[in-house]
Amino acid sequence: MITLTVVDRQGASTPISAAPGTTLMEAIRDHGFDQLLALCGGCCSCATCHVYVDGDDQSGLSEDENDLLDSSSHRTATSRLSCQVTLTEGHSGLTVRIAPEE
Repeated sequence: MITLTVVDRQGASTPISAAPGTTLMEAIRDHGFDQLLALCGGCCSCATCHVYVDGDDQSGLSEDENDLLDSSSHRTATSRLSCQVTLTEGHSGLTVRIAPEE
């Protein structure tokens, strides 16, 4: 299992675990974080699953993900759409922060 720390919008940190191959969005949603809306269900079409992934360099961004993140006034150097991050063992130990609501 992959272990992550999720920080909600109020700053509370919660450790979670997920199986490899799960998307970050699924892992966060399945652990009951209602701040992550994920309205499109993972289709990379709404940006309501915007998170900040500590240590992420954005090298894996698709053009669609990049375009959606560009529409956010809260984009940072570590912004990702959690539906586009498929978890691997290499993600274990990461801290993920749920981005402010647009």
